[in-house]
Amino acid sequence: MEKESTFPSSALQLLPPGFKFHPSDEELIVHYLRNKVISHPLPAQLITEINLYKYNPWELPNNALFGEDEWYFFSPRDRKYPNGVRPNRAAASGYWKAASSDKPILTSRGSKRIGVKKALVFYTGRAPKGFKTEWIMNEYRLLDDTVKPSRLKGSMRVSGYNEILRLHISIYESQNICISKRWSKPLRGPLDTY
Repeated sequence: MEKESTFPSSALQLLPPGFKFHPSDEELIVHYLRNKVISHPLPAQLITEINLYKYNPWELPNNALFGEDEWYFFSPRDRKYPNGVRPNRAAASGYWKAASSDKPILTSRGSKRIGVKKALVFYTGRAPKGFKTEWIMNEYRLLDDTVKPSRLKGSMRVSGYNEILRLHISIYESQNICISKRWSKPLRGPLDTY
């Protein structure tokens, strides 16, 4: 699949050597997602706009603007049913399954809830008999109803790019310990062995 980004690659050349993009949960919500939803300028154009669910997770790093071990994407959120609130998380050859409930994201002072975060794991195949992979994604959504994007009546999609997704891969080094591992290309699909 071809890259959907509208970001000029020459802009990445303006970043200083050694630059790392590792925003906190609060920074993702306040400076990126909220600004994107209300059409305000972003501090930096480092997050790709893509319909993430059209891809397998191992294809996504090649579509990202930036990142070596984590990749960030703005993605639209489709509904599973026209009048429902349940998201459609089906992907090219599998599906994303929630691994946690919504976790609140608080301001740095801890006084105000500004968003929610949910962990998702990618499974190949069809639910409920899919095969669990090492691909993990954190989904970030706004909490504040005043900046919630609108949805046209009967539409399956909430308008615009209204969630940020942080993607990474984990490997299990023992039965009960999961640690994040930094990868550089080439990335592997679910059938490759380690």
